[in-house]
Amino acid sequence: MLIQPSQADVRRFFCGAYAKSRSGVTLEPIEILASQWIDEHPEYHAELADVDAALAAMQNADPARENPFLHLSMHLSISEQCSIDQPRGIRQAVELLSHKKQSLHDAHHATMECLGRMIYESQRAGKMPDGNVYIDCVQRHATKD
Repeated sequence: MLIQPSQADVRRFFCGAYAKSRSGVTLEPIEILASQWIDEHPEYHAELADVDAALAAMQNADPARENPFLHLSMHLSISEQCSIDQPRGIRQAVELLSHKKQSLHDAHHATMECLGRMIYESQRAGKMPDGNVYIDCVQRHATKD
């Protein structure tokens, strides 16, 4: 079953994980992973510290500004994809890219471009996302100079 949380659910989750990690409360495994990616993005901490403001900001989204909740969600998605190797081959592609960039974080950011492109193209075409196109894109990032 595919879980599709609302925008508000996603914002509450990340703000909650941030608050719990700062207070020393025991985290669930997914919150531990989220807090590790949150720690990699201190520029988001102010937005994560105020759940009410984060929820209110949904009404005035600025398309020119990066969405920290989408960005962190993509980190979690890529981490989960790699953990179960779905689509098949994504784990190796991200590992190769991580080695090339000498940074898992930087590899994730390059992978996000591919993931975003795959989602955009599938929505534009009205078709299911093509995991092979996604993996090919990540592999190209890993092998290009």
